[in-house]
Amino acid sequence: MSAKKPVQLSFIETSSYEDSLSDWTFSNALTRELTHCYHDYPARMIPQVAGRLIDLFGARAALLFDPYCGSGTSLVEASIRGIHAVGTDLNPLARLIAKAKVSTPDLDALEHQVMLFNRFALGEKERRRRLPDKFEVHGISNLEFWFKTAVIEKLFEIREFVESITDENIRLFFQVALSETVRESSNTRSKEFKLYRYSEDKLSQFNPDVYGIMAGKLHRNLQGYKQYKALIANLREPPSVNIYDFNTVEGIPQALVQDESVDVVVTSPPYGDSGTTVAYGQYSRLSAAWLELEEPHKIDRKLMGARAISDAVVFPSRALNQAIEQVRQADEKRARHVTSFYSDLQSSISNVAKVVKRGGYVCYVVGNRKVKGVVLPTDIAIRDFFENRGFVHVNTFTRAIPNKRMPSKNSPTNEAGVLDSTMTQEYIVVMKRAC
Repeated sequence: MSAKKPVQLSFIETSSYEDSLSDWTFSNALTRELTHCYHDYPARMIPQVAGRLIDLFGARAALLFDPYCGSGTSLVEASIRGIHAVGTDLNPLARLIAKAKVSTPDLDALEHQVMLFNRFALGEKERRRRLPDKFEVHGISNLEFWFKTAVIEKLFEIREFVESITDENIRLFFQVALSETVRESSNTRSKEFKLYRYSEDKLSQFNPDVYGIMAGKLHRNLQGYKQYKALIANLREPPSVNIYDFNTVEGIPQALVQDESVDVVVTSPPYGDSGTTVAYGQYSRLSAAWLELEEPHKIDRKLMGARAISDAVVFPSRALNQAIEQVRQADEKRARHVTSFYSDLQSSISNVAKVVKRGGYVCYVVGNRKVKGVVLPTDIAIRDFFENRGFVHVNTFTRAIPNKRMPSKNSPTNEAGVLDSTMTQEYIVVMKRAC
């Protein structure tokens, strides 16, 4: 076997980052500017991290790819820099939010539609005549359990208004506001990812102003859109941003993203299987159902590590293999779930590696979760997986997590009352494909 050709690194890759790049925390940064304000989302990568990575490793990029784009943070940051972008995500609500964030409806028409909504919100008698006799939302079998009757009526009224909007981009803008309105007016505990209903005592005092919530979201998002629109207008040529639903674990369609076509990957993959880390499907379920998105209750079954595998897997990562073995000694079933997740992650990385140009970069923002008291070295595993595909390690930056919405405690044993601290920092793994 011939020796690998040494990879030449640039000055910025080999020089010290202690001075200007020592702080990746951005603890005082405004993370809700531009269209980043549109919608909350679990474990959202903050725009400052994505923006800095693009500036460092994709300043001359023509195409950015985000294989787990979520609500589209990296896509927005690429677009305001004039960089074409492609993202994919299995969650239909995430795709809807991401598409809304990078769409550019006519501002005058959008403002006019917001004005019409505000007028419509005042026309209670007119709205009442349009309500159906029976309220049903596909995907939510026990609607009255999750929403009060008065809330259901108002959400139906708002949804009817949104569906009447003929301009697709403007309707998308309103759908995102409706999604957050659904979440905030539901009977679910607002700070939870999973579906937990408020206590009866809390519900007795819970009377959300549904129309007020919607109007507030529209106003906030309109201000963010004006900021975004101004930046896009200053570009010589507005970049294209395409968002898809293909699963990178299974492959990347050549018709959408060709091999060796991507200059930079900036992404934040799941930190573990959704059942024990972030339940994206449960978070999205109510909104997705009201917006009539596809299969709102089946998302978590499709994500990485959703199904445990029976066979042992030896990964090209010594640290990961050792950690999984420690988990196996404590709980064989949990070890199979962990193995399944990393098997899917490795397959995804193998496919992502193919579309990166020679000399191109990949930047993965990840956290090392704990299972059965064992810290899983996801950052090292990602480095090892990419090195196995011909990439060289550039750097791994560490940042605290002060403002990335993650649970501070979880139940690693699934025993009631037994809690452990979750990750308080994350790692930004930067790799470069050999030329």
